[in-house]
Amino acid sequence: MAVHAHPDDESSKGAAMMAKYVREGVEVMVVTCTGGERGDLLNPAVDLGGRDIAEVRREEMARAAQILGVQHTWLGFEDSGFPEPNTDQVLPEGSFAALPLAEVTAPLVNRIRAFRPHVITTYDEIGGYPHPDHVRTHEVAALAFERAADPAVTVLGEDGQPLPAWAPLKLYYDITFHLERLQRLHDAALAVGVESPFGEWLAEWGERPPKSDRVTTRVECADFFELREAALRAHATQVDPTGRWFAIPRDAHAQAWPTEDFQLAARRIPVTLPEDDLFAGITVDTAAGDLVWCAPRRSELM
Repeated sequence: MAVHAHPDDESSKGAAMMAKYVREGVEVMVVTCTGGERGDLLNPAVDLGGRDIAEVRREEMARAAQILGVQHTWLGFEDSGFPEPNTDQVLPEGSFAALPLAEVTAPLVNRIRAFRPHVITTYDEIGGYPHPDHVRTHEVAALAFERAADPAVTVLGEDGQPLPAWAPLKLYYDITFHLERLQRLHDAALAVGVESPFGEWLAEWGERPPKSDRVTTRVECADFFELREAALRAHATQVDPTGRWFAIPRDAHAQAWPTEDFQLAARRIPVTLPEDDLFAGITVDTAAGDLVWCAPRRSELM
């Protein structure tokens, strides 16, 4: 189960990994917490034709899910928008990041108990980047990872009956945009004579932690980069197909960085790091043990 903030996030973070596992027979579900209602139209070639952007983004999400082969569900919360930096702008009332944490976590606990995933992926404690919905997605996923396993937490299924507790065995943070990967892809772009989409990003990295040292698990999935690109292009309101995300030829990208990268954040089974498989150590008979947190949670840093 991959827990994301907005439609299109699933296609830019872990998409090739999901496509790989689907083709290996794994059931994969994407959970999208909000509808992306407050997202901007980022592709100048798209004409909404008077349609609401939320409606269009739902259709785009359905196409992307079909391309990747994943199941998909919405949590149904309202996009919080991205407040202007260094302002007193407040989050919209009733939006995902403005609602109480327990309220927005309960539906994800329901989805976990119904789908019964062994592995969950989501964002790190800063949300990958500090969009309010990404940070809240981290908080919701981390808390739901605990609460889904707690028999004292009552959650009702579609039939109105309580869903039994379910203990996912591993929780991972997506570490897509880390310094080592960006630098390697930047160099690959220059080597094949195209303008690097990462030059400005690298120049502004400054003293921020590189995040490369947080990677515990690298899933080789270059054979599925084409599907990743197709899924990303399906989100036409958000992605310009002639834009920077597609500047580097696929073969050069695959040679420079053939994996998608994750940090093991929590586990209920023994592990041996580093890993090359999110399901390492998991068999049909694997039993859940005590919960061990391996990476920070936002709640621990506040």
